[in-house]
Amino acid sequence: MKITIHRGTDQIGGCVTEYEHKGWKLFVDYGEQLPGSQKSKPLEIEGLTKGDLTKSALLITHYHGDHIGCIKELPKELPLYIGKLGRDIQLALSEYLSYVDESQYMIIERLNTSREFSPGQSFSIGPFNVMPVTIDHSAFDAYAFKIEADGVSVFHTGDFRTHGFRSKKLRKMLEQYVGKVDYVVCEGTNVTRPDSISCSEAELQKAFENALAQKIGHIVYLSSTNIDRLFSFYHAALRAGMPFIVDAYQKQVMDIVAKSGSLWSKSRLYRYGEYEPLTLFREGNDFTFNDKFVETIRDKGYVLIARANPRFDKLIQELPGEKKKYLSMWQGYLDERKEAYHAALATALEGGYEYLHTSGHCDMSSMKNLFQLLHPKAIIPIHTDSPDKFAERFCEEWPVIRLHDGESIMPISSSTADSCWLEIFCTKKLKDGTTCESREDGEEAYGLDAKHIGPFRGLEAVKFVLESCPKDSPYQKYEIKDEDPTSI
Repeated sequence: MKITIHRGTDQIGGCVTEYEHKGWKLFVDYGEQLPGSQKSKPLEIEGLTKGDLTKSALLITHYHGDHIGCIKELPKELPLYIGKLGRDIQLALSEYLSYVDESQYMIIERLNTSREFSPGQSFSIGPFNVMPVTIDHSAFDAYAFKIEADGVSVFHTGDFRTHGFRSKKLRKMLEQYVGKVDYVVCEGTNVTRPDSISCSEAELQKAFENALAQKIGHIVYLSSTNIDRLFSFYHAALRAGMPFIVDAYQKQVMDIVAKSGSLWSKSRLYRYGEYEPLTLFREGNDFTFNDKFVETIRDKGYVLIARANPRFDKLIQELPGEKKKYLSMWQGYLDERKEAYHAALATALEGGYEYLHTSGHCDMSSMKNLFQLLHPKAIIPIHTDSPDKFAERFCEEWPVIRLHDGESIMPISSSTADSCWLEIFCTKKLKDGTTCESREDGEEAYGLDAKHIGPFRGLEAVKFVLESCPKDSPYQKYEIKDEDPTSI
């Protein structure tokens, strides 16, 4: 098996990963690059964007634009696989956006010919065996994949976290459907915040529920496809006896989940309670409401899920009574220094707001726990703007293979090849307990580490791993004896 990271080794979003064996090509994700990232040239990839597609397929981990947004550019002949609920949510989003973005019609057309997979049910694409594993993320129906071929197993994490409502079953699912793997291709979004522990979705819900003790208007700005947050705040409003108000699109998204009959719709969190959310009505370009609606919200208070646009701005201005606003999205949208700055959102929140949000990505402590479960021979970081920090964080316990965009690695099964070892020396003693050795060159060297970096197909692959170490690495020297591929 050959693993190539075409894009995503040093940026968050826009990742494209290829697994190749015996001429078959399995790609994971093909999304847009996020605002603020250094834009790469349009990708020209054999078997994905051009050339022979008869032995190719694309897997989509989830519906966020930085993972699915570029599928409109792909040939129609390329098979595309996605989870059913994720597809249905993306279809609703694309239909909604198509009024202002005609390219969404191409995404709709592409999704209408996609193929579905189900969590915990493996399937084959050529020589590859693929096991989809449902994971917790701010996008609903998100997946990781265990990919096997040529005696090698890889766990491709996609975007994930361990502090959401659906995270509790992660360990059980990994033990049941994944087990130990040879390699992990892993997202590293939060590596620049190594010691932070993310607030859980349950804690966030409790904080919002406490805020609802005030019988006023609670206006929340959040992503309409953040299913966990929508249903979490809906149930908080339900327990507070408050109307939960959404527009027709937001209600459609909630209906897709609540009425899906899927694995997660069996949970009370993703089902409607005593009453469903109230849907705003439109008259022309504006929302409209009657006296009965005003009387209800004046007595009970309300929760309104809002978006930063003139229609919602006008509605909020016209609604009577005291109001409090919340931001339940990434705070970077309010930072004028960032390309992702959202001027309309900043204007909507000018009068002040309470921040109620938590990350859709894993913290580093929980990521370490994941690696301890999977026991990989090596880890390949993607979806991170700080790959060297990722390596520094985890290299003491697991080898971290630092690839650059377009680079590949060819691990093969330890049953068919010798393993390679890397011994690291320096010429200065760093701490007690290091071993002093006399070298043939007369120098004394202190052994810092010895790491198993996995089996490789020949000397060139070994050289590649060594040469991929960061330039500012503290390691002094590597010596490769060409006459013996396993002597380093």
